[in-house]
Amino acid sequence: MSSVTATTTTPGPVGPAPERPRPRLDWRLRFGALSLIWGFSFLLIKIGTQGYAPFQVTLGRLAFGTAVLAVAMAVRRERLPRGARTWGHLAVAGLLLNALPFSLFAFAELTIPSTLAGICNATSPLWGMALSLVALSEDRPTRVRVAGLGLGFLGVLTVLGAWQGFQGLDARGTALALLASLSYPVGWIYVRRTLAGNSHSNLSLTGGQLLLATVQLAVVTPLFTSLPSTFAVGPLLAVAALGTLGTGLAVLIQYGLVAEVGPTTGQMVTYFVPVIAAAAGIALLGETLTWSTPVGAAIVLAGAALTQVKPKRRP
Repeated sequence: MSSVTATTTTPGPVGPAPERPRPRLDWRLRFGALSLIWGFSFLLIKIGTQGYAPFQVTLGRLAFGTAVLAVAMAVRRERLPRGARTWGHLAVAGLLLNALPFSLFAFAELTIPSTLAGICNATSPLWGMALSLVALSEDRPTRVRVAGLGLGFLGVLTVLGAWQGFQGLDARGTALALLASLSYPVGWIYVRRTLAGNSHSNLSLTGGQLLLATVQLAVVTPLFTSLPSTFAVGPLLAVAALGTLGTGLAVLIQYGLVAEVGPTTGQMVTYFVPVIAAAAGIALLGETLTWSTPVGAAIVLAGAALTQVKPKRRP
């Protein structure tokens, strides 16, 4: 999404929105499709890590996603960005918005349910709100937004069962998932400071960003993993779907939505993702929930919604 409070799977810097023909599908259908794609991404990560190392899952995800954007760029006859300065900023953006959070979520889901990972992802708007108050002068605090921030983190404590001393919780996996959700707003603040208003199109910038993130994982992965002796078909298909749908196609749908209905409506996808992730984890992976998980998730989403309330402008 084109705001600092983008969700986990939102890779792409802010640039000028290119003129596009009227889409054939109603934006509500595309909104629903995007919610489903990102909601199921956590299930696909879980399946992928059952056959491959987390870095391998992330590398495959980025490679498939980059391939989708490469095809889209070829169809629209767009070129990659030019200029060493732009590529330098894209390298940092690719690390913060793609390579790092994707890897952290993959490592987290080795020890925590995909349901919990999806809920942790919903804290991105909370992190974004807290960081923007410090880093972005145009985001001024209001009582409603500060209250939303406090309510959201109260929801996080509810999900984690703080009153029980976090019993039965894998602290390491949960911390990795929360760090992944924090990486997104950090990356978006960097993008807004360095690439906002860039003359290149969103598609061109995002294509370059994903390409650089793929290169980063291509360098790191061989250093920490070994080539699998066998290639598990199910996890491989999950990684392919994660990359083509959850990364490549999702980006194209996302920018179409933002261009048509604006970033405020577009980022509402954030509030559907944890619901779908929880439903998918329970129905398809047999994951279980205690009462505190859905209740805490609802509190998190309510707090996140309040942090997005913009102050009324005085005439």
